[in-house]
Formats: sequence, C-alpha cells, structure tokens
Amino acid sequence: MSPPVAAKPTPKIRVSNLCKAFGDKKVLDGVDLDIMPGTSMVVIGGSGSGKSVLLKCILGLIEPDSGVIEIDGVDVLRASSAEADAIRSSIGMLFQNGALFDSLPVWENVAFGLLAQRKISRKDARGKAPEFLTPVGLAASVGELFPAELSGGMQKRVGLARAVAAKPDMLFFDEPTTGLDPIMGAVIDGLIVDCVQSLGSTALAITHDMASAARIGTNAAMLYQGKIVWEGAADQLLHSGNELVDQFTHGRREGPIQMELRK
Repeated sequence: MSPPVAAKPTPKIRVSNLCKAFGDKKVLDGVDLDIMPGTSMVVIGGSGSGKSVLLKCILGLIEPDSGVIEIDGVDVLRASSAEADAIRSSIGMLFQNGALFDSLPVWENVAFGLLAQRKISRKDARGKAPEFLTPVGLAASVGELFPAELSGGMQKRVGLARAVAAKPDMLFFDEPTTGLDPIMGAVIDGLIVDCVQSLGSTALAITHDMASAARIGTNAAMLYQGKIVWEGAADQLLHSGNELVDQFTHGRREGPIQMELRK
C-alpha cells in the first residue's frame, strides 16, 4: 500500500486572475501569485508596472475589477467587511516614504496602530519605546523626537518599528530602500530580514532595487504589462534565463522591454 500523499500547504496569500484598470489602461491583467507561509516574496518591475496597485489591492486600499485574493484560504474580496478587516489587521506595512505623522513624536508614531486599536494605553506605549526601537537599531531617546528631526534612514527605521510593533504575521514593504544611500539601504534590508525572521512572518516586498531584492527575498516574481512573467528563487534574479527579467535586472537599454510613450 502506497503512503498517503501529503496535502499541499495552503498559501498564506494567493492572488488569482487579478485585474484592475484605470480608464482604458490595464494595470493588472490576470495576475497569479502564491506566497507560502514563512517566505519572503519580492515583486520587481518597472515604474508603472502595477507593483503598488497589486500591493494596495491586497491591503484593501484599492478594489480590483475582478479576481481572487485569498489570505489563509479566505477570499477577502468576498468576505464580510468585518472578516476582511480582521484578516488584514494582521498585516504590518512599511510605506515607501515612511508616512510618519509629523505632528506626533516617534514613540506615538511607532505605537499608532496599537493605540488606534486600543491594544495599549498611551502611558504604556511611551514606556515601551525601547522595546519598539531597539530591534531597529534606535536608542530609546529617539522616541521623544519628531520625524522632522530624523534623517531619512532613521525615518525608515521608525517606519519599520511601527510595521512590526503589533507582531503581525504578514509584513509588506513598499520600495523599502528608496531615497537611501547604498550602505543605509543594506542596513535597512538587514533589519527587515531580522524582523521577518524573528516574527516568523510572511513578507511581500515590491522594489526595483535589485540588490535589495536579493537581500530580502526568498522568492521573486516580475510584473510586466499587467502579468507575472517570471517567478523563481530570488537568488536567481540575475541568472533567470528570461529575456524580460534579464534586461530589467541588468539595466540594459536594448531588449524586449521598450519605454512606452505617454499618451
């Protein structure tokens, strides 16, 4: 008697035939993507390729025209608002430009989500500044500063601290190294990897920074003309054997990808 076949694990996030258009511009044209639990998926693609739209559709910030988005096997597009919100509340997000609140001190920025959900008091949040800030390499005293007093790299660290403060089981990163010098970019990527691993989270990042993609990704996929055109191990991005990926990752002017004229 042959042994039973092990059940294939359910993807943490599954996107199936996802479509989104703005007017006559198809941004997502049947996107299929599986992200397995505990892995880090990096989606690459040029400016305007739909990376941010894909991320915002999963987050619920943009409503797709059609398709399926499943998180832990639940189709959040067809679930009740309460159920979808509860599922998405387990996502931590690092925004491209930090998206810190200028009028709030760092400690309040970091604890903002916990305070909004009433999971912590203001007094406790302020007292927990070291717990939030130390893992991203910031002193507790930084908690009393305001975002305008921080460098770009420090603002990214604060944004990362906010993303992981609630210990989410999913973490999203929108162009995490944009605006940073190569060394600070590597530092932020290292902190991202450390935070993802310490939490055991599933991660999704979008970027056009190939060095960053290789550092933070377990797996990678390329989005082009609204579709996933390649998927594989992140360490194979520079050796994919795919003409589109090869041109993009090596920054070559000549190849199948041509700059579109804006109408």
